[in-house]
Parts: sequence; structure tokens; C-alpha cells
Amino acid sequence: MFTGIITAIGTIEHAEQRGDLRLRIACPFDPASIAIGASIACSGVCLTVVEKGGVAGEAHFSVDLSAETVSRTARNMWREGGTLNLEPSLRIGDELGGHIVTGHVDAVGKVVDWEPIGDSMHVVIEAPAPLAPFIAEKGSITVDGVSLTVNKVDDREDSSVHFHLNIIPHTEEMTTLGELSQGHQVNLEVDTIARYLHRMQALRS
Repeated sequence: MFTGIITAIGTIEHAEQRGDLRLRIACPFDPASIAIGASIACSGVCLTVVEKGGVAGEAHFSVDLSAETVSRTARNMWREGGTLNLEPSLRIGDELGGHIVTGHVDAVGKVVDWEPIGDSMHVVIEAPAPLAPFIAEKGSITVDGVSLTVNKVDDREDSSVHFHLNIIPHTEEMTTLGELSQGHQVNLEVDTIARYLHRMQALRS
């Protein structure tokens, strides 16, 4: 379980295609705080630590990605040199600063507009039709692991949806969202509460 509050940006140092895809990710964590078998959300994807090393501030950990995970996440995000938003799993007593995030990607979205407004960036992301019922104005959504508030929703004729976000300078600096551009693919996870409400409503109908 996660909150969508990013604690560091990691860099993929090495990617090796074995039976699965093995990644070694450099990060500013203390390796003593990383447990083998622990979960770390990497740009919204819950992955299991299988190796670790380094020193405090210059640590690294390794994870394995199945073909299923790679196929259901944003294109080209698992390449060497790529950057990832990192969040260790939530512990009892931690502040729930964002919203409840599972680390399971529901769909891949696409940036369709990106423009500065004041000091912030206004971003519009297209989500596929199956996600449309779960995205609401002033609701929460996770984009590449970052908990964000939806400012506006535009339903499209093809049943897809465009949703609007405001990325403040702090979020741009502390996450990879400052690297977004037109056509960029992103991992999306809808709000867990919205998911259950939709299921309850479907059963009532």
C-alpha cells in the first residue's frame, strides 16, 4: 500500500532481459532501510526488492518485471538511464499525505496538452474508456505514482476521457512529471474508493 507521495527519483542503471526483466535502480536511500522482499512503487508500479547494495545516499536495489508488467505499463519507461518516481510502502503510523494507492496500474494514459499557467504547468491526459467512470472532478488519480487532484474532466465521443491537472513547481522538481511532453505515456491508477463505489453501483443496477 502506498500514498502517491514520492520520496525520491531513481535512475535505471542496468536493464537485463533474463526470463524476466531485471532492473538495477540507483537511489538516494539508505540501503539499511531497504529490506529484501520489500515493496517499492516505481512510477506507480509495485515491485519487489530482490537485491540491494551501496551506501547511504548512494544506494541501489534490483527488481524483476514480468512480461505482463512490461506490457501493461508506459512504453519505453524501463530503459537504461530512465528515471522513476520512488515510494517505499506505507508503514503503520506514516502520514497519509496523498490517497490510498495500490501500485497496480489500471491503464496507460497519454499527454495531449501541456502548457505553463503562472508558475505551474497545466496538463491534459487522455485515459481510455474503461477508466472514464472512475475519474471525477476534484477526485484523486495516480499518474506515474504521483497522487494528484483532477481539476476538470472532458468526456469524449469515443467514450475516452481527457482529464486536467495542475502540476505545481515543487511536484515538477521532486518527481519525473517535470519531464512530461506531448504524446508522453504515463501509468494511471484510479482512486480505490471510486473503484469500489462503481462496483457497488453496478451490483445495485
